[in-house]
Amino acid sequence: MSGGPRETANGAVSRRADAILEVRELWSGYGDTMVVRGLDLRVPPGQTVVIIGPNGHGKTTLLRTISGLIKPRRGEVWLAGDRVDGRSPEHLASLGMVHIPQGDLLFPDMTVEENLLMGAFLPSSWRTRRAALERVYGLIPGIRERAGQRARTLSGGERRLVGLGRGLMREASILLIDEPSLGLAPVAIERVYAAIRDIHDVGTTILLVEENFTHIGDVADIVHVVEMGSIVRTGPLEELSRDRTVVQTYLGAL
Repeated sequence: MSGGPRETANGAVSRRADAILEVRELWSGYGDTMVVRGLDLRVPPGQTVVIIGPNGHGKTTLLRTISGLIKPRRGEVWLAGDRVDGRSPEHLASLGMVHIPQGDLLFPDMTVEENLLMGAFLPSSWRTRRAALERVYGLIPGIRERAGQRARTLSGGERRLVGLGRGLMREASILLIDEPSLGLAPVAIERVYAAIRDIHDVGTTILLVEENFTHIGDVADIVHVVEMGSIVRTGPLEELSRDRTVVQTYLGAL
């Protein structure tokens, strides 16, 4: 990252940020098993960076480490110019990092609107929750009409859209979105990615994980291919999709 380190008023080391998120030589895993291995990654402001690779190769572990759910074994995570590896998920959330995990993870007996309001749990977000609800309803068509409906009665695609909306209830410096198409029918995937495209188009910075590139063409600014916890190829989607070895080995048939 350009600019070099600087010291803040409280003595913490910081950097001038030309990326919202930067990961440097990150190692992370479970017990003695390292799943993320020396990974480097940058997410510039306003871009959607996509991590693609087979199941079990560290994509979800990477997001969980970045968002503080897993403590890294070594390496660095920088958010908007400040080093944040080892910080709690609550602290990272207060800095504007929003992690939307696999599946919907909604509260099934709460209404759609109640689930959305759970995303505004920080005091600063709670004060502006009504404006945030209107923003979410405008960005994600169809969920306003479901506001009073119990989450357990929604379709899989609708639940995924509510999960995205809940993440947008706070002012996010970056969204981490983990496999939004997982387990959904094709028509539901189209709806979910239409919403992600709209979120992308308003300038939101996104780090998105997927298993293949089938649905990311309208949102991906840059794609990283992950194998065994390390990035093995990087480039625009158009460039990677012309490489038959990459397509057949990592991305699935065109």
